[in-house]
Amino acid sequence: MSDEHVLICVAWPYANGPLHLGHVAGCYLPPDIQARFERSLGNRVLMVSGSDEHGTPITVSAEKEGVSPQVIVDRFHKINSQALLDLGCSWQPSLDSRGMAHGGSLFNRTSDIRHKKIVQDNFIKLNDAGLFEKRVMKQFYEVKDEGGRFLPDRYVEGICPHCEADGARGDQCDNCGSTYDSVELISPRSLMDPSSTIEIRDTEHLFYRLELFQKLLEKHARSQHHLWKANVRAMTKNWLDMGLRPRAVTRDLEWGIDIPIDHEEWHKKCIYVWFEAVQGYYSASRIWAEENGDKEAWKKWWEVDESGIQPRHLYFLGKDNIPFHTIIWPALIAGLNHANSGKSGDEEIQMPGPGDLALPHNVPAMEYLMLAGGQFSKSRNHAIWLPAFLKRFDPDTIRYHLCINMPENHDTDFNWSDFVEKVNNELIATYGNFVHRVLTLGARFTEEKPLSSFDDAPYCSEARTKLETIFQQITESLQKHRYKEALRLVMSAAQYGNQMLQAATPWKYLKDTSTDEARDSMIKLAFGWRISRFLAVTSQPFLPFSAQRLWLSLGESGDVSEVDWSQAIEWNCPMKWNDEPPVPLFTRLDLEEILEQEKGLIEASDEDQTLQKIKGVKKKKEEEKMTEGVTYLDFETFTKTELKVGRIISVNEHENADKLYVVKIDDGTVEGRTICAGIKEYYTIEQLENKLVVFVANLKPRKLRGIMSEGMMLAADDGNEKVCLITIDGDIAVGSKVM
Repeated sequence: MSDEHVLICVAWPYANGPLHLGHVAGCYLPPDIQARFERSLGNRVLMVSGSDEHGTPITVSAEKEGVSPQVIVDRFHKINSQALLDLGCSWQPSLDSRGMAHGGSLFNRTSDIRHKKIVQDNFIKLNDAGLFEKRVMKQFYEVKDEGGRFLPDRYVEGICPHCEADGARGDQCDNCGSTYDSVELISPRSLMDPSSTIEIRDTEHLFYRLELFQKLLEKHARSQHHLWKANVRAMTKNWLDMGLRPRAVTRDLEWGIDIPIDHEEWHKKCIYVWFEAVQGYYSASRIWAEENGDKEAWKKWWEVDESGIQPRHLYFLGKDNIPFHTIIWPALIAGLNHANSGKSGDEEIQMPGPGDLALPHNVPAMEYLMLAGGQFSKSRNHAIWLPAFLKRFDPDTIRYHLCINMPENHDTDFNWSDFVEKVNNELIATYGNFVHRVLTLGARFTEEKPLSSFDDAPYCSEARTKLETIFQQITESLQKHRYKEALRLVMSAAQYGNQMLQAATPWKYLKDTSTDEARDSMIKLAFGWRISRFLAVTSQPFLPFSAQRLWLSLGESGDVSEVDWSQAIEWNCPMKWNDEPPVPLFTRLDLEEILEQEKGLIEASDEDQTLQKIKGVKKKKEEEKMTEGVTYLDFETFTKTELKVGRIISVNEHENADKLYVVKIDDGTVEGRTICAGIKEYYTIEQLENKLVVFVANLKPRKLRGIMSEGMMLAADDGNEKVCLITIDGDIAVGSKVM
């Protein structure tokens, strides 16, 4: 469908360091591909994002450098916004060439005074509607001779309460991925002053009443179930199954947006960054409209129209941010709709209607791009930085590699040898080689438009049908956010062109084209020009720089990004030519040369060991190609998982979670064990009692809403709201091992 209003919302990167390739693969390349594709379809696209400039990642960096937070955010906003432009992300120009009614883009900053004003206005609306409540919470406090201060989560380190790894952050462990309340941390210490004394103190804050939005968010998740990826459905379901609880919207930190309440108790606190940063999508849209002369224009991309049609909202982010965009942000949008309608927190929350702000349509979140098997991490200084990378390489080479290796359904890995192999043996050998053959062979003729005399597209009906099929498949893949699949299809068109030329052997007939055999060959060469044009249009969302170079090399004019998508298979367009000598689209890469210079690109916590892994000189024997959607475990890891048979002897409802049962299992021991299971909506208590089930016996116990859970029952989920426990066929002793 064309002429839709499509809002593309891109995760806001913290302005505390340069972007790395993990950011690009997970958050910034996919939305640019989508925006370019949607525009070429004729849709009205507004793309918004910006630098997240508040919160503790900023203040931690500032304190380490001994400068103000403003110095940090000014530096990295400039670096990162330029790096995204250099990568080819379409943040400029701010207006669509067709005019403001067709959209544009804005990469803004949360330090923008207009963003702050919008956030404060929304804060007041939600507070006045009774959607906040005041609560006392416990927080670490750093004791000093003069004053002291409350320590936000990132200012505290200690031992993880789950895996016991040292160096865990105040609210999350990078080693095992667990999240927890900061006061659960073992042996806590101040990140900035490990020798200082810290203690737990009470502090008052305002909380957003998320629990009021449980039913609405469940309804919204069900309505989008057919669109959302498995990881988005699973993480959203997990949050909803646990039951939503109030979430703090203020914190003890002075770097941030001031709380718009004129009372002394709030003067040294600020609005929590999670609450204000997600509103950047909304504020950036309004600021974009204001900057371009029509303050009301943003509404076309945000409000449900009078007939109930909603603009299509797409949110691009990494998997760690999924709940903020399927739970937190939709709850804020619904809260604003509720407040704007004059309702209070005691009244039922409704789904958006005409004139209301629309909820997210799809959240095509990515998994992680790994570096030498470890997660890219800005805070741990384990990364390949985008600005440094772009100083040495054609941006389309990394766009190609990250897209063909995109972590859509499972984590993928970056290493230099694979990067060089894909660029040299795929991008250049297939795509670059084909178009260069067409252009150099055509240039051997002396006519003004050397191939036009051989142009006979109807003669190539088989090739046309093949290309039209590929075109339809590319379109469908992009509509489903399957970017690597779509790019592979583009490459298959180039491969088909190579095969066609190889079979036609036009180089044999350049001196004499008078025979029927020669004419057949020349017609195929001329159709190669049309395939090259097809490639320029369809590769544009992925490879904008080389697509534009190819477009001009074919004799076309203007910007290929402004060409209608359907032009890829317009076989009757006039055949043109560029008289300039053909130049290869890409330059081959030299792995050894890259490895010699790589230390200037790679920063890792343990350089001697990590660099050796990253270089990719010695490939691990156990490395195998990943199957799409499958995560592989090595055999040793698998054998550590202990599965046993148990019988359910009692089931009770969890007092603090609407979706959880507290299940008592006879596991063959005297004590038995307790498991908290999110299966309440699939089984009654009576259906569960006395079942023989399979459970993970050696899972580290952890509290779920105040009750210690000592394992996990195994179940199957078909992705269509049907969940079944894994049970035993026949009777067997409890405690038996599952082999």
